Amino acid sequence: MSGSTNLPPGFHFFPSDEELVIHFLRRKASLLPCRPDIVPTLPLNRYDPWELNGKALNAGNQWYFFSQATQTRTSRNGHWNPIGADESVSSGGSNVGLKKTFIFSIGQEPFQATKTNWVMHEYHLLDGNGSSSTSGNSRKRSQKKKCHSDKESSSNWVVCRVFESGCNSQVSFQEEDMELSCLDEVFLSLDDYDEVSLPKN
Repeated sequence: MSGSTNLPPGFHFFPSDEELVIHFLRRKASLLPCRPDIVPTLPLNRYDPWELNGKALNAGNQWYFFSQATQTRTSRNGHWNPIGADESVSSGGSNVGLKKTFIFSIGQEPFQATKTNWVMHEYHLLDGNGSSSTSGNSRKRSQKKKCHSDKESSSNWVVCRVFESGCNSQVSFQEEDMELSCLDEVFLSLDDYDEVSLPKN
């Protein structure tokens, strides 16, 4: 899938942190269709941030894509370094996700790398215990080793927002009691439709 959108003219992809986690990442991890299906899946370590244009979903000066969580966020010409503290993503008063922030540095050696203005927000789902789903329990992993399949790998999905700082592309959503946007209402109605239309086994 290319980075071009399939949205009608006049519609723009401008999601909040909550919308990215609830309407996109949670559906991706649950193996449910994302509507609209416009966010592609990319391997994070295959591309440098300036190579995302035409591959990831481009929305203004930001690029969005799904990827599998990994401990080493390296590419051909550099790596992503974590900065700052992880931030909780909440919905309806409950923590539903985690936002990690990274900055891209050119070069593979930490002490010789050159920092750039490229920033990445990486969103994770939280499991039932309030911890990141990517940190999994080792005992559970060993028990499920024989069925290392879609269900287990789906918990490792993340959604990424990449932008170059200084390009007025970073978005902040600080209002906790923000009313539902039109995008929220549309997606919530689609979620309800899926729940009532799925056949019972």
